[in-house]
Amino acid sequence: MKAQRKAYLYAFSAIACWSTIGSAFKLSLRYLDPLGLLLFSGIIACIALFIILLAQGKLSLLRKTTSRQVLMSAVMGMLNPYLYYLVLLRAYDILPAQEAGTLNYIWPLVLVLLSIPLLGQKISAWSIAAVIVSFMGILIISTHGHLLTFKFTSTTGVLLALGSAVFWALYWILNLKDKREAVVKIFLNFCFGLLYVFITIAVTKHFWIPPWTGIAGAVYIGLFEMGITFVLWLNALKYSETTAKVSNLIYLSPFLSLIIIHLAVGEAILLSTIAGLGLIVSGILMQQYFK
Repeated sequence: MKAQRKAYLYAFSAIACWSTIGSAFKLSLRYLDPLGLLLFSGIIACIALFIILLAQGKLSLLRKTTSRQVLMSAVMGMLNPYLYYLVLLRAYDILPAQEAGTLNYIWPLVLVLLSIPLLGQKISAWSIAAVIVSFMGILIISTHGHLLTFKFTSTTGVLLALGSAVFWALYWILNLKDKREAVVKIFLNFCFGLLYVFITIAVTKHFWIPPWTGIAGAVYIGLFEMGITFVLWLNALKYSETTAKVSNLIYLSPFLSLIIIHLAVGEAILLSTIAGLGLIVSGILMQQYFK
């Protein structure tokens, strides 16, 4: 098989997995609260990532981790998976899946805005226009298209969904500065994130054994949102002739996700969600490709 064809196979496999996650979140939250879902899915993700490291012969890299790198993983693990998924799952708990998932896609533009104070980057007039276009998409989704009334479905849910995008963007800014091998890095980050979940459960004394349906959902999320899919995407980038040939495909994911949410969760997909998502993606594309 040619390298580029292999890259597309890995990319479409990753996109197919990620497109199901909004539905998996919403269905699993019927049986688990956000903290419990993060606990069980985090355990599965750590196991899966450890097996991947073992299969790739990279366990020796863990022994070479410096104390500074361990500290970096402690910070990054606080951002992702701990804070990012707790906030995002809470947003899914409050909002319809189509709204929570779509609003979370604003993170690339949040990354641009945070890069100004944190990385010293300058923002152009074109970038400002891109942010405004995506912001209009947020308003359309959040108000179900009733812009004049400016009444949100759930202000708390919208703020949580947007807040998760902030945590994700902060995580990737730190990730740019961490040059460790990718799978080793994310494995350690998840180990620390899982530690924070255990501490939270110990402090709040909030734990119970969920039904098997909740466990099944957590296993699926741990494998196909947090574990295996990440490696599939890395392989897609590895085999592709250029990064752009596969990275552009990621914008299929939110649209596929809406279809799966309708079929699996039973939500009626609103025209305002489709229109708002179109504006958000347009703003991201404006920022990335039409400077």
